[in-house]
Amino acid sequence: MSNGYNIPKIGLGLWKIDKSQCAETVYNAIKIGYRLLDSACDYGNEKEVGEGIKRAIADGIVKREDLWITSKLWNTYHKKEHVRPALERTLKDLGVDYLDSYLVHFPIAQPFVPFETRYPPEWIFDPQADTPKMMIEPVPLFETWFAMEELVESGLVKNIGVCNYNSGLLNDLMAYANIKPAELQIESHPYLTQERLIKLAKSYGISATTFSPL
Repeated sequence: MSNGYNIPKIGLGLWKIDKSQCAETVYNAIKIGYRLLDSACDYGNEKEVGEGIKRAIADGIVKREDLWITSKLWNTYHKKEHVRPALERTLKDLGVDYLDSYLVHFPIAQPFVPFETRYPPEWIFDPQADTPKMMIEPVPLFETWFAMEELVESGLVKNIGVCNYNSGLLNDLMAYANIKPAELQIESHPYLTQERLIKLAKSYGISATTFSPL
């Protein structure tokens, strides 16, 4: 990465891995050589991911510093006062005291849902409503980003970045960021190469991580 950190070139994406298989999957992935684990609050399996990590460390396969652990801030925690608690919940579930990378999952703010009400909150505000629907909360992206910067300053996160941003949003972010994003995570594969967006990110010194490459 442009800031000197060495992120592994290949990682294990943890989306859609069933809880019943997740800890074992993570453990075996680390055992065969994976060092980048890409997680998120919204995946709903971070506690199980943490169990796999803990077992791998206990068995002496790796040390914490050998792993690059990424997680993501969900849409319902975009307000400044919710960003750090969301990270702390992720750290607790993963069983680690810092993240190598923490990303804004989507450039979309949704109404806050307390942990005790539903976790992860997912897209629908009230699944029990007569007409369940997704709702938007008027939280500007710069508010969320400045709260993300505080996580770096506190030492809880080494790198911050964004997911699913387009070129317009990336240009806007670079105009106000005091701590520049280290990483842009986007979908990219032969059917959706996104070459122009990746080129823009690189021109800003931002590393591009591509998900769903297969």
